[in-house]
Amino acid sequence: MCCCIRGAITIEENTKECIWSNTELMLGEIIKRNSLSAEDIISVVFTATRDIDAAYPAVALRKMGITEASLICMQEMYVKGSLPMCIRVMVTVAADKPQRDMEHVYLKGAVVLRPDLVKKKTEAIAIDGPAGSGKSTVAKLIAKELDYIYVDTGAMYRAVGLYCINNNIDYTDAKAVEAVLEGIDIDLVHSEGMQRIFLNGRDVTEDIRTPAVADSASKVAAIGAVRQMLVALQKSIVRKNKVVMDGRDIGTNVIPDARVKIYLDANVPERAKRRCHELEEKGIAYDFDAVAKDISARDEYDKNRELNPLTVAEDALVIDTSDMTVDEVKNKILETARG
Repeated sequence: MCCCIRGAITIEENTKECIWSNTELMLGEIIKRNSLSAEDIISVVFTATRDIDAAYPAVALRKMGITEASLICMQEMYVKGSLPMCIRVMVTVAADKPQRDMEHVYLKGAVVLRPDLVKKKTEAIAIDGPAGSGKSTVAKLIAKELDYIYVDTGAMYRAVGLYCINNNIDYTDAKAVEAVLEGIDIDLVHSEGMQRIFLNGRDVTEDIRTPAVADSASKVAAIGAVRQMLVALQKSIVRKNKVVMDGRDIGTNVIPDARVKIYLDANVPERAKRRCHELEEKGIAYDFDAVAKDISARDEYDKNRELNPLTVAEDALVIDTSDMTVDEVKNKILETARG
């Protein structure tokens, strides 16, 4: 079927470079937000206000490698009080979803033209990444700095794993785990910027921080019924609070419209070193090589699981924390959030 997508953007100055870069930005967002490819675009109609005459906006389409679509550029009629320095577009595409599901794109000053069509971002910071990348440490600092609620989603899955361990339930058996979910009650309590997690009324914040529970969390996180229950809880928290939430599928699944998306990563030796330091502080014995091996195995499992695998959201800022201090990572994220 054919669908039409509307868009508009204002430009800062009437120059070729500014016209083309802003047009590329607008078209790029239309393509990304609607999961399109160049082959899906049938035709593009541009209009520009009279104060834009340094270049044709359509040239940007050719610069992007979109050469098969039909193009036309027109000058808008002048209306007193209309928005100046504005480029509008109408893109006709071949799509497998209905018109109502298309996302229109209004950027910069053009947002005022159709605020009803502009999809608002959720006031949240989503931080994803593999084990030991520094998600929880940085997320807590960011939440404190911005006065947001910190939500450690991994702790929820650990709580389910702990329940299975304590009740002799095989956490690798999806049917066995599903059968006991109704008897699991998880509650997050935030006090003075800290999160404590309760399992059936008992504080298990410290109990869930063992390698055995970490392994169980990775396994139960791959069970559809578990994910459905906990994601619903996570989404309910987001609806009621401004949050910094960390996990493995926050930006891609739990809060896909988060205002800020971050993906933290680090090499395996560095992540193993950090995890060993955590265990040492808690008085838990460890073997570095075994910890590194477990981290690599969990990476492989999390990235290849069938349900909501660990992936980088298309619009996420990727930060390699291997050679960065905690403060450097925190400041980088705060700079992005405040910008």
